[in-house]
Amino acid sequence: MQTLRIKARIKTDSAEDAERARPGPGRDLTPLLAGAATAVGVIGAVLALVDSDSPLRGPFTLFFLLAAPAGAIAAALRGLEPFGRTVASVAGAVGVNMLVTQGMLAVHRWSVRGGIVAVTAISALILLLVLLRRLSGRTTRRRTD
Repeated sequence: MQTLRIKARIKTDSAEDAERARPGPGRDLTPLLAGAATAVGVIGAVLALVDSDSPLRGPFTLFFLLAAPAGAIAAALRGLEPFGRTVASVAGAVGVNMLVTQGMLAVHRWSVRGGIVAVTAISALILLLVLLRRLSGRTTRRRTD
């Protein structure tokens, strides 16, 4: 039984190596898109916090409000398939935004800046918890090995 697992891993590793070694222009597109999305999100948050009159403020801020929590939730859902992970993370991002809005309206403290800060804090907290869980998992694996 164990030899079958090793053979399956070898096949998977060779497929991953072939994917990495694939020549062409689309090979390194994912990190570039991730960097561009991060830049757009940060610019949107900054434009909203500074209260700029730029026409890009609305779309970039909306992108930030969806992408920041969605990225954090997607990092927590590593085990899901890509499509399910995307759907769950976008739904979670909408839920986080709705909860922040509802909470701020309930206590009569609504502000755009406060909403941006609250969504940023919740997203950062989710990412921090994911990183702590991964680090503790590595420590546990090292102790058992």
